[in-house]
Amino acid sequence: MESEMKEAGDKYRSFLHDEAKNIEWRHGGPPIYDAVNKLFDEGRTKEWPKGSLEEVVQNAIKSWEMELSHKTNIKDFKTINPDKFKLIVNGREGLSGEETLKLGSYNALLKSSLPEEFKYYKAEEESFESSHDAFRAALPRGFAWEVVAVYSGPPLIAFKFRHWGFFEGPFKGHAPTGEMVQFYGIGILKVDDSLRAEDVEIYYDPAELFGGLLKQPIVSSSDQPQNCPFQHHKTT
Repeated sequence: MESEMKEAGDKYRSFLHDEAKNIEWRHGGPPIYDAVNKLFDEGRTKEWPKGSLEEVVQNAIKSWEMELSHKTNIKDFKTINPDKFKLIVNGREGLSGEETLKLGSYNALLKSSLPEEFKYYKAEEESFESSHDAFRAALPRGFAWEVVAVYSGPPLIAFKFRHWGFFEGPFKGHAPTGEMVQFYGIGILKVDDSLRAEDVEIYYDPAELFGGLLKQPIVSSSDQPQNCPFQHHKTT
């Protein structure tokens, strides 16, 4: 989810610079993941052997997230089968590739069927950009992701993952704690013969994440510094 522009390879994400000039990039060019790669390298709990199934799955999901966050045309995606793709989160109705791309990764993952008064994040009121801006501001070092375990190989890949970052900027008016926020989840990935995703099922507890982000009280605008990360930080 980073977007400084320069030509460089990425050791965890394929397709990042393949035919880069022919891709419709959301921010004008391929993103740079230096900050979140540093967070990942320093904070991961597993270091998988090169070429292992765990490493392949981990890098495939990172590449898919990169395409979802930074490409604007589903036909440019190389990590999914756009004609069959469905994203299913916590058993809700599946989203097509186009629907997922329109919503953005955060809104797709954080949609909730809770009554309004119990929703701590209202995905239906957020745009693609506003959702990404909110998490970039809250987690300025990035939101790292790792595979913790893989339980089965293709074509139906089941895995456990961990997602983490440091809450160092405000989130929806809540003051930062400086602490790590994280959550664990289970994924089921159905792939075709080319290892492109056809179905992605994700199961996790959003309260595990929001328990950390909503810990502090809401601060008034006058209490926030003038160089608020909401205004000046670009991406994670």
